[in-house]
Amino acid sequence: MEANESNEKPKKVRKVSQGPIREKARTMRKLIDAVGKVLEEKGYSGLNIANISKEAKVDRKLVYVYFGGIDPLVETYIRDKDFWKSDSKEYITNLMENPDQINKEVVNELLQMQFDTLLDNVELQKIIHWEIGEKNDVLRKIIDEREEIGKTLFEHAEKDFANSDIDLRAIMALQIGGIYYLSLHAKSNGNKFCGIDLNTPEGEKRIEKAIKQVIDLTYSLKPKKAWK
Repeated sequence: MEANESNEKPKKVRKVSQGPIREKARTMRKLIDAVGKVLEEKGYSGLNIANISKEAKVDRKLVYVYFGGIDPLVETYIRDKDFWKSDSKEYITNLMENPDQINKEVVNELLQMQFDTLLDNVELQKIIHWEIGEKNDVLRKIIDEREEIGKTLFEHAEKDFANSDIDLRAIMALQIGGIYYLSLHAKSNGNKFCGIDLNTPEGEKRIEKAIKQVIDLTYSLKPKKAWK
């Protein structure tokens, strides 16, 4: 008796896990991740094609084939880890497209996000330390782009302080600089700073509270006519 075609089960389509496109993506990911491992283990002086390709366990020629060289590969890695380019990218893009949303709460949230990200991300800490300790064209490019994003956000946030002597950018510089140093200090030395241990939940909460208090105080001083 012939099988009824209408009762036949459709054949399952096997998901393709191999192929040149997927293989390329996997190899590129290996190389990007390898940059972070080399940076963590050998420092920025150890970032060369030999070390990276060895860590990724791929042919060193693929650095040129897929990225065009060591600098574009390192730049891709930094963009992948940078606060302004990775975790918060969607949030910041939305702010830049809708600048009227920028207010006290948003400014505080940006600082809190940056503090939490930097305190928990060892690779990002290494990048910041690298930026501070060495002149590098790739780093300079990323820093300049980060500054442009900050400039755009500040221009809109400063409107709340028009016709006042409140220097929001200088206040933010102190806040961000403090976040950078405290995060690097806590993870590099593990010591207390001003008697506060950032390696404990209690210490983290104290800094988070202080960040908010500074922003609240700053906005409490803005011109009355600027209040909406």
